[in-house]
Amino acid sequence: MSKEFINSKNAPAAVGPYVHARKAGNMYFISGQLGIDPSTRKLVEGVRAQTHQSLKNLGEVLKEAGLDYTDVVKTTVFLDNIDDFAIVNEIYAEYFTGVAPARSCVEVAKIPAGGLVEVEAIAVRDN
Repeated sequence: MSKEFINSKNAPAAVGPYVHARKAGNMYFISGQLGIDPSTRKLVEGVRAQTHQSLKNLGEVLKEAGLDYTDVVKTTVFLDNIDDFAIVNEIYAEYFTGVAPARSCVEVAKIPAGGLVEVEAIAVRDN
């Protein structure tokens, strides 16, 4: 099985020693995307803006791999505050239309860089 790494110039650089995504066979494991604006390298303000930005960043990584949101089969959403669940759901539904991927959503003690939301994903390329 071939294994490759994917980094997108249009998504913010990783905040640690990892790549944006790893391809293994026809599966893509996409690292958690924060609400960092790639042009400023800073978190955008508020949970709404960070949710949009993290999903846009995810989209850029998918695009770099030749994929899109419809190829995503599983996501995990990490929230700084579970009370933001409804807001995140509303925005998430704008990106994952039709049949949404399987998903977990959990509140965590802290998100890197002081983020309010982080989204990771697994995608599959149909052959």
